This record gives sequence, structure tokens and C-alpha cells, in this order.
Amino acid sequence: MVILPAIDIKDGQCVRLRKGDFATTEKVAEDPLLTAQGFQAAGAEWVHMVDLDGALEGRRVNAGVFESIAKGTSLKVELGGGIRTMGDIAYYLERGIARLILGSVAIKQPQLVREAMQSFGPKHFAVGIDAKNRKAAAGGWLDVAEIDYIDLARRMEDAGVQTIVFTDISRDGMLSGPNLEQLEALQDAVSCGIIASGGIKDIGDIRDLAARKLYGAICGKSLYAGTLDLREAIQAGNCNT
Repeated sequence: MVILPAIDIKDGQCVRLRKGDFATTEKVAEDPLLTAQGFQAAGAEWVHMVDLDGALEGRRVNAGVFESIAKGTSLKVELGGGIRTMGDIAYYLERGIARLILGSVAIKQPQLVREAMQSFGPKHFAVGIDAKNRKAAAGGWLDVAEIDYIDLARRMEDAGVQTIVFTDISRDGMLSGPNLEQLEALQDAVSCGIIASGGIKDIGDIRDLAARKLYGAICGKSLYAGTLDLREAIQAGNCNT
């Protein structure tokens, strides 16, 4: 199982939120590039990044930060937030971003997802499914749709998507443990590789996820709060690969 340490960017700074609430924004590190380099030194191969301003505004906002990490580290950058057009997709892929997360467009512009898969290939994409009471949310998690997260996942699989990042919004940034029940239901419903996000607290959570043969796990708050050691998490993930 791949461990993806997370860096969320707002106003150019590393921050974390609780339950996706922008009113809870907390700065957690001084420098995004140095933070990413620290993750690399600990053995990470991927870094999960989110443009929080971009998610709210529906456009590229902090692109320079992500480009600097793609250039300044050997990490493969997975990026979500504000990616709404084929132009956005081409922009980031041309600048070394390894995988783009399509979130809001999966709900509002599913044809764009299909077009992206056909034009660039599914290995460059994951669809982000962020659920609140099982319903998928968009637009920085402020807009909750009336589609069940499983139904959305099946639609995305039909569109050619091979990787899904699933977040239970109610657990994000809360260190309350991942939603194993919903993750298992998702894994049973589709053949896509599943990346778990939201709620991971400690090495026990990593082992629980790895035992379920998930593709990956995103760790954010736990790393900054010191409840999870990245090296230990990577080792635990590798033991169940």
C-alpha cells in the first residue's frame, strides 16, 4: 500500500482543515518545499497536494508551489483542487505533476473526465470522491450533490477511471480513524484502486487499511500532530504489498 503524505496549500502556505471547514484553517509548516523534502527523506515516493484556494475558486491559484515541489524533489506529485478544464490538465501534466485528482468535475462535468482519460491515459488521474453522509460533495466540499458515493464511483469506473481517492468529510482532519465500512463497500463495488483519505490517526489505522489491500492511504493531520511516524507508516504499507 502506497503512503501519500499530504500538503494542503492555502495562500501559499501549508495548512490543515477539520472536516473541510475553512474557518478551521491552521498553519502546520513553514515551507511547502522543505516539508516535501522532509517527506522524501523519510522514504516517501508520493506526495498528495491540494490547492484549497483553487478548489474554492474553480481555477489554478497556487500552481507555482506545486511546480516547485515537482522540480525540487524526486516525489511524484498527486494534485487536486481547482482542476476544471482540459487546459488545467494539460498545464499541470506538462509541468511534471504525476497524477491529477478530478473532483468537482466528476459530478458536474463527467464528460470531461471521460475526455481526459482518452486524451492522456488513466494513469495520470484519480477521481476524488468526497462524501458527506454518503453523498458526494464538490466545490471545496461546500456543494453536496444528491448522488451516492458508490453510484458516482461506478459511473467513473465506466468512464475509464482506474484510481479513486475516497474521503469521508466528517473524519477529515479529526484523527478519528478512517471510515472502514464505507471504504470496504467502495472496494466491493468497483475494480478501481482505492486511496483512503480522512481520519487516519496512527500506525494501527495504517495496518487496518493495508490489511484490506487498499492501493493507498493519505496521511496529513497525523503526521503534523505527531501521532503517526511516516517511516513506520511506509514500512507497514510495504509489508502488505
